[in-house]
Amino acid sequence: MRKKKPYIATLDQVKISRQGEAGVIEYIERNVSTTHLTIGPEVQIMTDQQVLDLHNHCLRAQEQLAEEYEHIAIEVPLGSPQLKYFADGGQWCPRGHVLRCLVEDDENGEAIIHIDDRELSLEQFGRLLTTYSGWGMRVVFVPDDEIDKEPRVVVKEPGRGGWDPDGGELEPPRLNGPWG
Repeated sequence: MRKKKPYIATLDQVKISRQGEAGVIEYIERNVSTTHLTIGPEVQIMTDQQVLDLHNHCLRAQEQLAEEYEHIAIEVPLGSPQLKYFADGGQWCPRGHVLRCLVEDDENGEAIIHIDDRELSLEQFGRLLTTYSGWGMRVVFVPDDEIDKEPRVVVKEPGRGGWDPDGGELEPPRLNGPWG
């Protein structure tokens, strides 16, 4: 289960400790992420309330930034590489926020993800996704010759065997897909 994000708290909702130059804010409520707030050597002489006040201040500042932030997804132009290799991490990383890719499977039924001229295993693709750990992601499946187009998206419950925007039912796009 995914942990909840830290929230503005009072002293009776958290347990405060110190590790080196960090204040550690651990929520009493289960399943809330613990925060290790790097403060500096002065953390050792701060009261728990001062540490918590600083933590809450940081959360308020994050909320303010989130309210003002307008995300514009960058898509690397066709013909430019979408990936770069990060040698220190031993993994491929996206150069933008949008990835055009094709999904296939190998002779063992394992997923293979093709991005540009690269073939990534599901494990390699998963490592690539960790570049955006903590972010959200939407996956839209399109025909293999339309990965460079923005599809029309309709929000509705799918019908039996797939769906179409006009309310009729569609046959599965391929026989070896998830439908059969």
